[in-house]
Amino acid sequence: MISSALIGVFMLVLVIILIVGGVHIGISLLALSILGLWLITGDFLASAGLMGSGPFSATFDYTLSVVPLFVLMGLFANAAGASKDLYQAGFAWFGRLPGGLGIVTVFSNAVFGAVTGVSIASAAVFSKIAIPEMLRTGYSKRFSTGCVSGSSVLGMIIPPSVMMILYGILADESIGKLFIAGIIPGIVLSINYCVGILLMTYLFPKYVGQPSQIEKMSWGFRFEALGKASSIFGLVVVVLGGIYGGIFTPTEAGAIGCVGSLVIMILKGRVNSREILSSLLEAGSTTASVFLVFIGAQMFSRMLSASGLVLEISNFLMKLPVSPSIVILGMLLVYMFLGCFLDVLSIMLITLPIFLPVIRGFGFDIIWFAVLSVMTIETGLMTPPFGMSVFVVKGSLGDIVTLEDVFKGSIPFLVILLVTIAIVFYFPILSTWLPRMM
Repeated sequence: MISSALIGVFMLVLVIILIVGGVHIGISLLALSILGLWLITGDFLASAGLMGSGPFSATFDYTLSVVPLFVLMGLFANAAGASKDLYQAGFAWFGRLPGGLGIVTVFSNAVFGAVTGVSIASAAVFSKIAIPEMLRTGYSKRFSTGCVSGSSVLGMIIPPSVMMILYGILADESIGKLFIAGIIPGIVLSINYCVGILLMTYLFPKYVGQPSQIEKMSWGFRFEALGKASSIFGLVVVVLGGIYGGIFTPTEAGAIGCVGSLVIMILKGRVNSREILSSLLEAGSTTASVFLVFIGAQMFSRMLSASGLVLEISNFLMKLPVSPSIVILGMLLVYMFLGCFLDVLSIMLITLPIFLPVIRGFGFDIIWFAVLSVMTIETGLMTPPFGMSVFVVKGSLGDIVTLEDVFKGSIPFLVILLVTIAIVFYFPILSTWLPRMM
């Protein structure tokens, strides 16, 4: 007779096969949860009955309302022209530096990430704003596309982050603290990207291209551009400052952010019924997809626990004759490997039920591991064969660039991301200091 733990292993392998094969992750997790419990208990009706109670218990949580609120805030802000205003402000202040438009792209992605919380959205938006301008100025295709695909990962690290929200719910950890934990690592990664761009400009000029000299901007133009983007900066400060200061919860911050971004739309004269309806529909569609995935993840986690696989893996890893830090590195390598084949949400939802008991057993900080996990999983956005940011950039530009150009252009930024992950790994205080100060 097959053991319950072995059934759990089969379900893990099957869910990866289904997701790689193109089946929606939520559907895959739900179907295999029922199948796995049926094989473990031998009672199909009881297993199928979870379809009635499982979704309700998984989503009956006030905290989950933060997802649609932050998604809608990002959509309203983008409709208000946040991405263009940010890029123009960065262009005015940093455009004349060596590799200036690359630095502008990083700067814009960092601030835009503090509004949207989704890396793919950043890649899609700045593919159409930054890359055409960089190519027109004389930057190479590989450098231009690499800047966008590389810096897009900031969207999931700098708060608010959809991945941090789901991590917090799965790990039963404060979403506010997880948000704040990503600020310093996000800033460090942004600085590292900018330093890397400067070094590439001097050391690898062929890779960067031969950009023409941008004419000097007047101080009046610079402050005018900064003024146009000031409303977005203000929105970020209010939302994150309110969470950090304990003035309101992340859910309340999302609601305030929605209202704030809608007010910005009105003040800029960009509000219309079609734009609002489109944003509401997209927010609803995104939220429904996230909730379906979350329901599947909760039920799949129950199935794995019932199989005893989680306990067996936890005991095995904790008894290995190696340093706990080596075990953590092994987990991060698993994340990098899975990132080559699965999307970021799939990786987190499949692995966290297995990894979290080990992290707690070793006594590591859950918030520190959250930041490490998100940063490491984000490497998958730039690695073949299924790097989502790379495909989004290519899809946004059409035949202007080849897929090979985008993948090769992303390599230097992938290396910088790995270096930053190592820094956060060896200096946990970068991700834990701010949460402890809350």
